[in-house]
Amino acid sequence: MSHRDTRNAAWQAANQWRAKATQTRPDSLAGTVKLFFTWLLFGAMMIVAMVLGLFLLLIGWAMMPFVRHKMKKRMDAMRAQQATDIGSGSAYREPQRPHDALEGSYDVKKDDTPR
Repeated sequence: MSHRDTRNAAWQAANQWRAKATQTRPDSLAGTVKLFFTWLLFGAMMIVAMVLGLFLLLIGWAMMPFVRHKMKKRMDAMRAQQATDIGSGSAYREPQRPHDALEGSYDVKKDDTPR
């Protein structure tokens, strides 16, 4: 290791991390037991999360027929409303406007200016 490597901040951080990692290794029986229970707790939490996820998935699957029935009723109501609109002849029309402005209730005034 050259003098230049010891001044590099990243190299120093890596060396410090390596030294800290070797110090925290469980060499004693208490450290090994602590590590074992940590992994056991982590595994138990993963199993609980997986069971909870499967439970929520099953609830979602169980609710699907009810949601489908509700959406089918809503679509039938929309189709009936659309059929009523078509039957009355007002489906897909633009909003009604006053016909006076379009049909031409205009008054033509005589031009009094001389030519």
